Amino acid sequence: MPNTEVKIGNLVFKNPVLTASGTFGYGEEFNDFLDLNALGGIIVKGTTLLPREGNPYPRMAETPSGMLNAVGLQNKGVDYFIDAIYPRIKGLKTHIIVNVSGSAIADYVQTAEKLNALEAVPAIELNISCPNVKEGGMAFGTSCESAFSIVKAVRNAYKKVLIVKLSPNVTDIASIAQTVEDAGADAVSLINTLLGMAIDAEKQKPILSTITGGLSGPCIKPIALRMVWQVSKVVKIPIIGLGGIMNAADAIEFMLAGASAVQVGTANFINPQISVQIIQEIENYLDRKGIQHLKDIVGKIG
Repeated sequence: MPNTEVKIGNLVFKNPVLTASGTFGYGEEFNDFLDLNALGGIIVKGTTLLPREGNPYPRMAETPSGMLNAVGLQNKGVDYFIDAIYPRIKGLKTHIIVNVSGSAIADYVQTAEKLNALEAVPAIELNISCPNVKEGGMAFGTSCESAFSIVKAVRNAYKKVLIVKLSPNVTDIASIAQTVEDAGADAVSLINTLLGMAIDAEKQKPILSTITGGLSGPCIKPIALRMVWQVSKVVKIPIIGLGGIMNAADAIEFMLAGASAVQVGTANFINPQISVQIIQEIENYLDRKGIQHLKDIVGKIG
């Protein structure tokens, strides 16, 4: 069988397929559908320092070839995760990664410090697409200066593998990626959702309560591929690609563009078994092509 292991920081993943934050809950919600231990990793839903109620309904809308969401990081806070969720999932034989969000640098740092102590959580994914309340709501990840500040602060506090999730709502994502690499990130994941909106023509009003929301699904894949390819040209750290991956062919395209691993997101809502199917189909692809190691296709398109 081909070798599908992937190394990110000092972590070795058994295969390159992870589930994307916000689309897979805490993993246990999918127990009836697939063997969670078969996954390369699970990135749990966005976790903040304090509980968040999220945005008012409606906060999801179907769009052509995709969906909009404006859930607003609803969660019960990091202490709830540590006390109630972690004991139930810590025995999984896959990497559990916590997506960390916040509204101020101190929020991120304190959340990361709390997660340091969890033996079965070897990494966090820092979501820097969140609004920085001290800068008028501008997302941390939309300027090199603020991206560097937050990643550097968390890097100083967090001792394990640090993955930084990049926002696509920027002019030059390659520069942001270089900045977070310089600040100490072990890897970058991209892309997060694109800003979009939907309107009900009959009611003549926006569908989402927040008017705008995050666009995901197959409609964003060409943009995500382009951004992964661009970032792969300027950073030395591994890239985890995501954005519209619906099958193994999509995942392989991201690897050819420069991603060492991938995250499956919106597809989980359509087919809850899709992640393990993609793992098997990647193995079949490598075997059919006579490729012994997954790393041999990463960035192959040049």
